[in-house]
Amino acid sequence: MADIKDPENTIIIELKDGPVVIELLSDVAPKHAERMKQLARDGAYDNVAFHRVIEGFMAQTGDVANANMEKDYNPGRAGTGGSQYPDLPAEFSKLPHDRGTLGAARSQNPNSANSQFFINFKDNHFLNGQYTVYGRVISGMEHVDKIARGEPPANPDRMISVKVAADA
Repeated sequence: MADIKDPENTIIIELKDGPVVIELLSDVAPKHAERMKQLARDGAYDNVAFHRVIEGFMAQTGDVANANMEKDYNPGRAGTGGSQYPDLPAEFSKLPHDRGTLGAARSQNPNSANSQFFINFKDNHFLNGQYTVYGRVISGMEHVDKIARGEPPANPDRMISVKVAADA
């Protein structure tokens, strides 16, 4: 696994093929980083499906309201919900949407990000300045690359568990 420099700002997502370690960019997008840690500590991300996975683009997950595959899973509504917490204001930066970066998913309203996020499979610079970048995969990208594709996938993969490294 990766060399973790700041366990309080590092997330470990357990996937079927192995762990994905994400460095949160709390200096760039502090509200988004804080929300991810809050939801991880709540256990809200555990068993949540990857509901939108597009080859050559990204894998989206994090709908804690509708995509928990162990509790009230609703594939038809997966991707439409958030968490019990309020939406977040955009925290746009100059950081590019490169392969392995984490972007905040949102509706047309730039200030509507809540719990959903995506991991870029490749450099997606057309997203720059439109979606908040708040983390980057520092190890385990090969596991992200194996997530089942589809909108939604026929047999979606899930985040088995999501933890803040400081708590792991």
